[in-house]
Amino acid sequence: MKKLLFTCAVLCLIVAASIGIVKNVRAQQAGSTQSSQSAESQSPNYRISGPYTHKNLTVFLVHGKDLLKGHSFLTLQEALAQKKVIVYETKDVNELAIRNLSNQDIYVQSGDIVRGGDQDRMISTDFIVPPNSGRMPIAAFCVESGRWSRRGNEGNASFASSENSASTRELKLAAKRSNSQQEVWENVSVTQAKLSKNVGGTVSETVSVSSLELSVDNLKVKEITAGYINALSGIVQDKSDVIGYAFAINGQVNSADVYASRALFVKLWPKLLKASAVEAIAELQENSKPVALEQNAVTAFLGDSEKPSPVEKDVTQRVKLVTREDDRSIFFETRDRQKNDTWIHRNYIRK
Repeated sequence: MKKLLFTCAVLCLIVAASIGIVKNVRAQQAGSTQSSQSAESQSPNYRISGPYTHKNLTVFLVHGKDLLKGHSFLTLQEALAQKKVIVYETKDVNELAIRNLSNQDIYVQSGDIVRGGDQDRMISTDFIVPPNSGRMPIAAFCVESGRWSRRGNEGNASFASSENSASTRELKLAAKRSNSQQEVWENVSVTQAKLSKNVGGTVSETVSVSSLELSVDNLKVKEITAGYINALSGIVQDKSDVIGYAFAINGQVNSADVYASRALFVKLWPKLLKASAVEAIAELQENSKPVALEQNAVTAFLGDSEKPSPVEKDVTQRVKLVTREDDRSIFFETRDRQKNDTWIHRNYIRK
């Protein structure tokens, strides 16, 4: 009897141990699957090509899947040019109003500069203006501290154009990360000083010395910028899967912009390249030689930027902003709830 009880006890222990081992293996497999899925979600599914270099500006193209085929956005630049949108002066430095007069979505990107009003402004967050929207508030920063009235023959009840965008990493961080008007003004002044030094003459215009918009349109700046644009603008041609770009200045990775829509990227490319060229001019180092940069440095930058924990913020009922940040970089992802939370724009900035 004792032998029988002892044998049963041993068998029970063996069965229990076997069950425990199976559970442990399954748990490890599940954990491994979750870890793999997490890593996959954090790793951009992109292919990088390049480098393409002019002077101190190096560009890499980002290739990937077009997630929004068949959906067309108007950009703020083309909507203003076609008079399909009105951006209103509100007399509030940090808030404008916008109204879509068309039957298409209008995509407004953080950093877009609108010219006119009582002072030029820079849009502070990505925004989608739905068709026939009515008047909607939109956050902004002043990029012309010395004016609060009509400039020349420009109208000041609304804004006439959006040909330029934020042209330095520090300016973008002041607006998007620090949310600081004072920092924006300080970085506008720093940019103007750097441009003046590197083009060999002041870029501030007498009609409004504090206007970043007028400084970017300074004849000397435009002439040098044209060299960068002529050298690099054609690199996206005949590449049907290009959805964004990353760039480096003086051999250091700076930023990247990637879009869910190839068509949207192609529309924005001239404006994006111009801003990168202006920043490269501001950072031009005398007698410096181009510094080689490999594709894997860009791949690592994009992947690492997506690893920190996300923080979500509602911009509108339709638009959500997801931010990931660590001590090396900050990542902004704009999502469209109307498209099942599909991301529209990803902006990566090296700190």
